[in-house]
Amino acid sequence: MATTPAQIDLWIQSRSEHQRLEFKEAKTQYDNTKLFKYCVALANEGGGILLLGVTDKLPRRVVGSAAFNNVVEMAEKIFTMIGFRVDVEEVIHPDGRVVVFHIPSRPRGTAYHLDGAYLMRSGEELVPMSEDRLRKIFAEGQPDWLEEPARTGLTPQEVIDLLDTQNYFALLQRPYPTTQNAVLDYLQAERLIDKTDSTYSIRRMGAILLARRFTDFSDISRKAVRVVVYQGNSKVATKLDQTWESGYAVGFQPLVAFVMSQLPQNEIVEEAIRRKVKLVPEIAIRELVANAIIHQDFKMTGASVMIEVYTNRVEISNPGEPIVPVERFIDGYQSRNERFADLMRRMHICEEKSSGIDQVITAAETFQLPAPDFVVGHRRTSVIILGHKPFQEMDREARIRACYQHCVLRYVMHENMTNQSLRKRFRLPDSKSAIVSQIITAAVEAVQIKADEAVGSSKKLAHYLPHWA
Repeated sequence: MATTPAQIDLWIQSRSEHQRLEFKEAKTQYDNTKLFKYCVALANEGGGILLLGVTDKLPRRVVGSAAFNNVVEMAEKIFTMIGFRVDVEEVIHPDGRVVVFHIPSRPRGTAYHLDGAYLMRSGEELVPMSEDRLRKIFAEGQPDWLEEPARTGLTPQEVIDLLDTQNYFALLQRPYPTTQNAVLDYLQAERLIDKTDSTYSIRRMGAILLARRFTDFSDISRKAVRVVVYQGNSKVATKLDQTWESGYAVGFQPLVAFVMSQLPQNEIVEEAIRRKVKLVPEIAIRELVANAIIHQDFKMTGASVMIEVYTNRVEISNPGEPIVPVERFIDGYQSRNERFADLMRRMHICEEKSSGIDQVITAAETFQLPAPDFVVGHRRTSVIILGHKPFQEMDREARIRACYQHCVLRYVMHENMTNQSLRKRFRLPDSKSAIVSQIITAAVEAVQIKADEAVGSSKKLAHYLPHWA
């Protein structure tokens, strides 16, 4: 079906560019190589629409484009260069000519590349796809690692002995069945175990969630959470190194309690009252540990979730690079392991609605902690959260990071970030508004936030949005 001017008007009204839409002004021309790259990137992300002749900044409008006068010839050139067909059409809109590229999705289990570069979008940029993302694409259609058996040839009693079924039903807030067969039937219905003739097998999903001891399952034993406590602020002296042997679900609450028991206490002064608090609040530990467990890459061998406790900070890391960009952790959500996340949600360990990181940021603001630092390393994702620190002890980078996270948090709450709200986040008096203005300016210059153009140029009324909003 041909695109109509009315359809273009609907696309223009979209609040922002997203996975399916990309706008480019291109009044006179558009670079061929850049076009080929966008076609590859959009196809790798599931397909989409690229429009030339429309401004990409709000308020968006049609300005017309003179690029690619012969759309049939351009479609043939695209096919020759990138190896798949893109439909190209020109639409005569009342405000000017718009060139529309209909880019199909890549086939399942395949990623497209241009001159060896597997491309994807990241904000305004086109970047190579991460190794983790490529592995996930190439694994499409293959058996899910979590759904394969961890132990086979088991008797009913062996299944009960290996899995903590009592805690499982308690977490689901369901009464424990009165017969062994009823327990096994429920586990089978949940696809945590399978029955073959007269014996049972336990899926890796069931073992990882419910194992009494990870060591009873050789192929998942390295997935047990590891807790390391250091004596200072470096790895030089280790106080404790413990592997948590219980399954993620049945052992989650005891794990969080154990980590909290290992945290040092900080002494803080508020309104002339001196009091002692744990280095990091429990809500932050709980949400970050759950996040690391759920979003890890289970196919990575020899790697596990790690919780490292130092005198001044906690570092929580998991195998695999994130499938959501770090800058979108607060407002975005996409689970690497959807059925696993759903089971964890039903057992009240996570909410599966993108609120976990919001709660961590909120806790950091409430307890006057430096903004958490999310770091993507080689095949690993980490978050570093430090204990209470007065504003004057935060460095420039920490202040900008706090500003950005505060801005995103306000944005997802449909509230505005202002100089006043940021002062409140840092617990600064009105007399420090100039210092807060400097932080805001630095965050704008670092392309972390931007002024809301809808407000105009008034400094007094100014409020701010994340740079991608």
